[in-house]
Amino acid sequence: MAGVNKVILVGNLGADPEVRNLEGGTKVVTLSVATSENYTDKDGNRQTQTEWHRVTLWRGLAGVAEQYLKKGSKVYIEGKLSTRSYEKDGITRYTTDIIGRDMVMLDARQDGQAYEGAMPQSTTVNEAPQEVAAASDTNDDPPF
Repeated sequence: MAGVNKVILVGNLGADPEVRNLEGGTKVVTLSVATSENYTDKDGNRQTQTEWHRVTLWRGLAGVAEQYLKKGSKVYIEGKLSTRSYEKDGITRYTTDIIGRDMVMLDARQDGQAYEGAMPQSTTVNEAPQEVAAASDTNDDPPF
């Protein structure tokens, strides 16, 4: 039986998209997305737990994110988990990222209208080859 590696997030950007252009002209955007869960603790107090997720978008989807997203934007992201290791100060560290394949912007535009027409609200893109992804990441620290 084949496995399933699928992630769905609905959250807000904690910072403006981080844009990089690789040597071959491929655009890569990294997003820091916050998801929050509300619950009532045993004493009856409302609590909020926030999780931060590092999301990587490639090519056309990266261009859409660069152009239309900013800190605070609400987005729907669908993709897969990708775990990688790196070495810092002689210590091997691991990080798990989300490689986004589909994105829907959930905010209304500044003028109060929905995104439509020339701006695709939902965009799907193929992920980058594994060797390009590994070679292009020079930042050792997660964005959070």
